[in-house]
Amino acid sequence: MGESHGLNSSFSASPSKIEKKSPERQWGVAKPLSLAGPSDADVLRNRELEKYLVDAGLYESDEEAARREVVLSKLKQIVKIWVRDLTRLRGYTDQMVEDANAVILTFGSYRLGVHGPGADIDTLCVGPSYVNREEDFFYVLHNILAEIEEVTELQPVPDAHVPVMKFKFDGISIDLLYASVSLLVVPDGFDISDISVLHHIDEPTVRSLNGCRVADQILKVVPNVENFRTTLRCLKLWAKKRGVYSNVTGFLGGVNWALLVARLCQFYPNANPSMLVSRFFRIYTLWRWPNPVMLCDIEDDELGFLIWDPRKNPWDRNHVMPIITPAYPCMNSSYNVSASTLRVMMEQFQFGKKVCEDIELNKTPWSTLFEPYLFFDDYKNYLQVDIVAADFDDLRAWKGWVESRLRQLTLMIERDTSGKLQCHPYPHDYSDPSSSCAHCAFFMGLKRKAGEAVQEGQQFDIRKSVDEFRRQINSYSYWKPGMEINVSHIRRKQIPSFVFPEGYRRSRQSRSLNQQPLDKDACPCDPGTSSGVLKRKRDSDGPESSGSAEKRQCTSAHDQVPLHQPTSLRNPDATKRNPVEEPSHLFGDDAQPRVLESGDGVASEPVQSNVVSGSRMSLASTA
Repeated sequence: MGESHGLNSSFSASPSKIEKKSPERQWGVAKPLSLAGPSDADVLRNRELEKYLVDAGLYESDEEAARREVVLSKLKQIVKIWVRDLTRLRGYTDQMVEDANAVILTFGSYRLGVHGPGADIDTLCVGPSYVNREEDFFYVLHNILAEIEEVTELQPVPDAHVPVMKFKFDGISIDLLYASVSLLVVPDGFDISDISVLHHIDEPTVRSLNGCRVADQILKVVPNVENFRTTLRCLKLWAKKRGVYSNVTGFLGGVNWALLVARLCQFYPNANPSMLVSRFFRIYTLWRWPNPVMLCDIEDDELGFLIWDPRKNPWDRNHVMPIITPAYPCMNSSYNVSASTLRVMMEQFQFGKKVCEDIELNKTPWSTLFEPYLFFDDYKNYLQVDIVAADFDDLRAWKGWVESRLRQLTLMIERDTSGKLQCHPYPHDYSDPSSSCAHCAFFMGLKRKAGEAVQEGQQFDIRKSVDEFRRQINSYSYWKPGMEINVSHIRRKQIPSFVFPEGYRRSRQSRSLNQQPLDKDACPCDPGTSSGVLKRKRDSDGPESSGSAEKRQCTSAHDQVPLHQPTSLRNPDATKRNPVEEPSHLFGDDAQPRVLESGDGVASEPVQSNVVSGSRMSLASTA
């Protein structure tokens, strides 16, 4: 998109007191949309906004900031000792052992200066060429950390797109990456912005290094760092309140929001945060996706790494909301966004635009912008994904894996229904506080695409999608007995009470301004429809091998569909089990409820069948 939207606003022409940079300077790939600074009214609104952010608890205390510094200092000492010990074990000279070093760098919200209380610290350990990721980092360093008393919840994720080790150090959450660079000695003043650090390294290492490189570059290309930080804090809070903050679920994560805000700051280099927040929604509701958001021109290099280029790379043409990183090799940071999640975000941008217009007219306070989105009021049909594990340590790993695949379920449903059934994965998990077992649930809103003609008896059959999702979930390399998953189709009235803050559903009349209007054409589904449990089976001992009776009983407490007791084709004695010992929705792979068409509409009944587990969804009525 030629980055001129005709959006130049008639702001006050008073000179900016915030930004003193030369107005002739061009920020980004195009000239600014406006050089106007804040009016007196903008200054007043900005004070109100900053007060709201402080009152909302977005800024950590001096005590917590000091604790973070102590933790990072200890982590630096640990990795230095780790590298020196490996250098000695591999027979290097005494001088090499003495010079051996690794450095800890930060990126993400901590590096950008927008982290809040309780936020994790994204860290990168840079080590020499002879210290590798697979054995030295994920085995040797992992074992060292496991022996440290202050380290808890240690979870290695070596097969992630960006391999990471997650843990808490003295209560501070740490995400630790590792990059082995082509140096025998890594100096304390290691300059990660130098492109030479990318020589002779693999793609996962490039991705690990680029977190720091991108954060540093963002801070270099924004006109006013403090205005950028305040605006980003505000919009991250807004995105979390409105349910659109989650890269893994198909929305936008921290770096995506940072890049959008940085581009906005380039458009309005002299605007204060209150102006920038309002213009954020004005700009991005009109943005012609999939035109990319870029902070600088995309540069290629002789190193040969793939860069985002839809002219050369066919897969890049499928990206629906490209937000390009500013450091070589430039990548699309928002490749997880789907058509469905883009639709949800555009609806929320429209909401933000309307509220900001009212704020500028003094019709409503800033607090209106941050009212929570009422996800469980906005749809008539949902998928509920329940997961259980043997204990809470197993659940942490199992939940992370399942959550990382939910985006794939969204894409599969979009694909198998030709985009006619839209999914809204909600980026929060819920658990029943009255249950002591390790469990949680995710939810997806479902509705027919707006404008689709309703045909009598038409149904969406998503059993194929759910079965493919099951196969992906079953590929988890670190599966343990007790890890189970159940996918159910539920109606709005069947949503479990534990998802509501007060423990019960509010009356429909109490819905507030923040709620989007219900889609009158939302696709209704048969309330009895359920996908069977998608259980992992590692042997042929039958359903009993999947976990203890206590763990299976925990799962049934969250089943929100009518329960049946079908006969398993593999085990003729299945119906003899006590329902408490074998909850009736844990069907295994052979017999699940199936939605059948009848003369009176759509009905659900249990059948003995080898059909895949899933749901078939009716469009015939509007319950």
